Amino acid sequence: MTDRTAPENAATPSPFTPPPGARAHRLRTARGEFAVVDMPVSPGVAQRGIALLVPGYTGSKEDFALLHEPLAERGYRTVAVDGRGQNESDGPADDESPYAQGELARDVLAQAAALGEPVHLFGHSLGGQLCRAAVLLDHTPFRSFTLMSSGPAQISVSQEQRVKLLRDALAVMTMAEVWDVMQTMGPPEEVGGAARGPVSPEQLRQRWLNTRPAQLLATGRQLCAEPDRVAELAALPLPLHVLSGAHDDTWPVPLLDDMAVRLDARRTVIEGAEHSPNADQPQATARALADFWDTVPA
Repeated sequence: MTDRTAPENAATPSPFTPPPGARAHRLRTARGEFAVVDMPVSPGVAQRGIALLVPGYTGSKEDFALLHEPLAERGYRTVAVDGRGQNESDGPADDESPYAQGELARDVLAQAAALGEPVHLFGHSLGGQLCRAAVLLDHTPFRSFTLMSSGPAQISVSQEQRVKLLRDALAVMTMAEVWDVMQTMGPPEEVGGAARGPVSPEQLRQRWLNTRPAQLLATGRQLCAEPDRVAELAALPLPLHVLSGAHDDTWPVPLLDDMAVRLDARRTVIEGAEHSPNADQPQATARALADFWDTVPA
């Protein structure tokens, strides 16, 4: 992957500290290098599998910080990734073509291939739809697929309006100016809200500034125009899991319930959580993931 941004647009090193035992590095793939947080299984625990964690719109690998340790204790190595143009992964600032859904889906396939064995795929929100596109291209690199807070088609009308406002602002303002406006007007549901725990507003601001505007513009359009591809996904011989909080404004929970039925998928609702169960209820979310992965044949 070639970074065609000017030096002032280059990503600043992450202000987040990886969980104890995790390693932040760049995963080399056939499609370039991607910044990851890579957590091995806990000492003395046999490895049961590898999970690739793909973040959502405006998100990053740090969104999954609170999941790594409980999943390591259950025997799962977790690799959380910054997608192309997200936070510390390279990407052009102004050219939207590398952020087409098909391109980002092929990135997911390359990331999975680089891990050396079939992986459990886990996508949050936009990340779930990118992962779905990857699985529909080729499901063989994956042992299972979990969609977290990720619906069957385009986002809700209320969130679509907020994403469109964000896209309009990005067309005429700098990333720093847009961040300042979002603090007063309120962002789309995912913006700046997924990474929690001991995280300062300045750390979230730096992650926002690291993300490439073209990535946000292109993926924002995808969220507002995604078609329903549930039937295509249901036709694949892959264990599926639909996980969400008990409340979600981006895709209403009854819509996610119906999608799970159409997919014949395992369904988990995390009480006390909204659009980001990984941040709202990380222990319960990690337990639900590991319980599902434990049922998948080796």
